Amino acid sequence: MYDFKTLKTSIEEAQQHYKEELSAIRTGRAAPALLDTIKIESYGSQLPLNQVGTISVEDARTLRISPWERDSINQIEQAIRDAGIGATLSSDEKGVRVSFPELTSERREQLIKLTGTKLEEARITLRRHREEVWSDIQKQQKEGELTEDEKFSSKEEMEKIIKKGNETLEEMAKKKEQELTA
Repeated sequence: MYDFKTLKTSIEEAQQHYKEELSAIRTGRAAPALLDTIKIESYGSQLPLNQVGTISVEDARTLRISPWERDSINQIEQAIRDAGIGATLSSDEKGVRVSFPELTSERREQLIKLTGTKLEEARITLRRHREEVWSDIQKQQKEGELTEDEKFSSKEEMEKIIKKGNETLEEMAKKKEQELTA
């Protein structure tokens, strides 16, 4: 029988990546997790914002980034602008203030579409993993490591694993859409 450990690990990684992307999509309140995907150049490497300063919530729509080194304020501003998260930035000697606009129904629709786009990207990743495993199963069967029956039972097992992975992704997307419409 085929070993599906790597497939299961790959699916979990894809789900985790999708979860991180969903956390970057703002719902009603500003949360530090919205900035988790933004990285800046510091000491020759790309670091997440939460490793170059403190991110705090000022109010429902505003975050404050207080960098540990004042020299990085301009880099932080530029990284947030480049991320295209639709926020207004202002800075002072203490750090950067990130203000998010009120969510309009039009913006909510855009965010729901973005959620769907990210879901499709995650599904594509799962399909790619399925194709890799299926070709590996076929290769093992041709080399005599698997019998014809084992090949088809392995295919059935693979399809069950992929189906379960897709269902989990869809549940995550549905939950995010409910947050956006609430």
